[in-house]
Amino acid sequence: MAHIRSRKHSKPVHLLALLAASVPAAGMAQQTTTLPTVTVKEAPEVPYKADRSANDKLTAPLVDTPKTIQIIKKEVLEEQGAVTLMEALRNTPGITMQMGENGNTSAGDTFQLRGFSLQQSTFVDGIRDLGAVTRDTFNLEQVEIVKGAAGAETGRGASSGFINLISKQAHLGDESSASGTIGTASRKRATVDLNKQLSDTSAFRLNAMAQDSGVDGRDYVKNKGYGLGLSYVAGLGTPTRVHLFSQHLRQDNVPDGGIPAIGYEGYTTAIGPKVRRENFYGSVNDREKVDADMFTVKVEHDLGERTTIRNVTRYGRTSMDRTLTGVNTGNTGITTAGAQSAWTVNRSRQRVDQENSILANQTSVNTEFKAGGMEHALAAGVELLHEKQNAFDRGTAVGTTPAANLYNPDPFQTMADFGGRTGGVTGGTTNTISAYAFDNAKLNERWSINGGLRVDVYKLSTDNVTAAGVRTLLDDSRSLVSWSVGSVYKPAENGSVYASYATSATPPGTSNFQLNSSPTNQANSTLDPQKTDTVELGTKWELLNKRLNVAAALFRTENDGQTSQDPITGQTFQYGKTRVQGLELSAVGQITNFWQITAGLAKTSTKALNQRSRNATTGVVTVTDGVRWSPDLTATVWSSYQLDKLTLGLGARYTSEQKRVVTVGGTGNVPSIPSSWVADAMVAYQLTDKVSLRLNIYNLFDKEYLMALNNGGGRLALGLPRSAALTANVKF
Repeated sequence: MAHIRSRKHSKPVHLLALLAASVPAAGMAQQTTTLPTVTVKEAPEVPYKADRSANDKLTAPLVDTPKTIQIIKKEVLEEQGAVTLMEALRNTPGITMQMGENGNTSAGDTFQLRGFSLQQSTFVDGIRDLGAVTRDTFNLEQVEIVKGAAGAETGRGASSGFINLISKQAHLGDESSASGTIGTASRKRATVDLNKQLSDTSAFRLNAMAQDSGVDGRDYVKNKGYGLGLSYVAGLGTPTRVHLFSQHLRQDNVPDGGIPAIGYEGYTTAIGPKVRRENFYGSVNDREKVDADMFTVKVEHDLGERTTIRNVTRYGRTSMDRTLTGVNTGNTGITTAGAQSAWTVNRSRQRVDQENSILANQTSVNTEFKAGGMEHALAAGVELLHEKQNAFDRGTAVGTTPAANLYNPDPFQTMADFGGRTGGVTGGTTNTISAYAFDNAKLNERWSINGGLRVDVYKLSTDNVTAAGVRTLLDDSRSLVSWSVGSVYKPAENGSVYASYATSATPPGTSNFQLNSSPTNQANSTLDPQKTDTVELGTKWELLNKRLNVAAALFRTENDGQTSQDPITGQTFQYGKTRVQGLELSAVGQITNFWQITAGLAKTSTKALNQRSRNATTGVVTVTDGVRWSPDLTATVWSSYQLDKLTLGLGARYTSEQKRVVTVGGTGNVPSIPSSWVADAMVAYQLTDKVSLRLNIYNLFDKEYLMALNNGGGRLALGLPRSAALTANVKF
């Protein structure tokens, strides 16, 4: 439960107040003067509102930064009981989640923003985070979402923005807490956050999580695991600080392949009623085991009051071993012979055995100075990055995977299974050297200019080996230049109006480290990088004595260089485009001292331009004019009100229709995800200064809605039914 409080203690301020009350004024040394008592109070922190980004490259306050940026603080996550990154991202409009191809379910966090994938644009403390993992919030201080082309900040990709997860770090002062949660679907979860000051300048912090939970509305599906975050900091309050921190996550889940879409609007392959939402079409022997570890060393040194240099080194490794049984509902997937109780649906088994690793080193400097009649806030740095991904071949499943009874599946049936590694591997590495610089130049009290430039020199190598030992080597070396520029005008001290332009580049193969020799494939190394440009016009204001941030922005993003085929010759050219434009509104902070709110709305139009594919055999040309899973309207709001020891919270989120069929004249099962809205509620009570209870109710009105749909339209995942979780929080 969020409270209005501040943990900061400014000792120098109190010392100055004491000196002001005890030192005689100049020229009055012989006169005894009694001054009134001076009480120095800091402005209380606003639980939901952030004034600055934790990203060192964003040097201006948020209100003066010419970009759409949303920061979701831990107080919001705690009130909502949000335990995964996907649950946290419900607080920002424009993000949708995906399910994957036919029998497959995409591994780990799978989402897109403003029509573009974000899988390769997720960062932890400013360093790219790879691997198929469902990210947990137990060790997060806040989640930052930067929208619009962001190649200058992050390098390759980032067509529509990026997500930066800020880890919890040790700080001075002793502060410890623990929580325990029980809920529907046998939900059990416990967390602990221990911060201990070791000396006047050092501290240690431990965050831990353990959970063993089912999934509401699903039989047999389970999320089980534990996590550990460690942080040690030396030199706090001194010019030189050393941070040592790591994070470790273990997951042992039963994955969910979803349910057949029969009975839902638009489903035409077979006519029949819907299946039970609880039906599990997998096997009790399905599994998803994830090991994720990252180790970080950061050294900071202040060269005076206005300059800080830092070096960050990180090694991270993630492995996933998953066996999934999924339904296959193609044209012959459902058999309707005989009585309806005997209908069957085909199943298939897939195996994912994948490892990702990353080694990164960043050296950067932040400094403030005056030059050319302007005040500058400069951030510059160099980054070295080595990324690697290997997917190991497990061969074809041996045995038979029987079809499941459509309306009464049996998860205990014997399934085909996979053997050991065959020696085949699909592998890729990327080595990158980057240099960047950002400058926020303040011309006067009204005008400032914000600009950034990044140069990436990289080499992508694909090294694939079949089980028979046949090897394919492909590589690609390039230089990428991305930049951004923005102008900010301040009509008042608490507001700004801005215009900005930003770019990014996505070279072939960088979404999965795989190059391809096919001339029609976007990963062909002979193709040029896709270019993305974003133009944004917006305004930001701090209202109600700077307790409430409000913002509005008009934006237009265009991604150019996608492959398309000539309808006559079938030749491949790079004239395909995706264009996204719209309006985004947000409000975050306090309406009164006891009333908090975070809200956002995005109205967008997403179009595919000049995208054609030609069947080499039949000559049939398919024209694509839309982008999958791109709703025109998304909105989210969460608000809480404190009544002495009682806090009440209520939230809702809306998503308009998401199209699956985006080709001209295209047909097929379940052509879209219908629009939906969902409400959640919370009530919390402060039993003592140290103990509080919180009850979260999700999907308050028990609405049935489609959360995700596979690309073929025959398989879907429903949103959670009404469910509840009770959490006890203890401070000690």
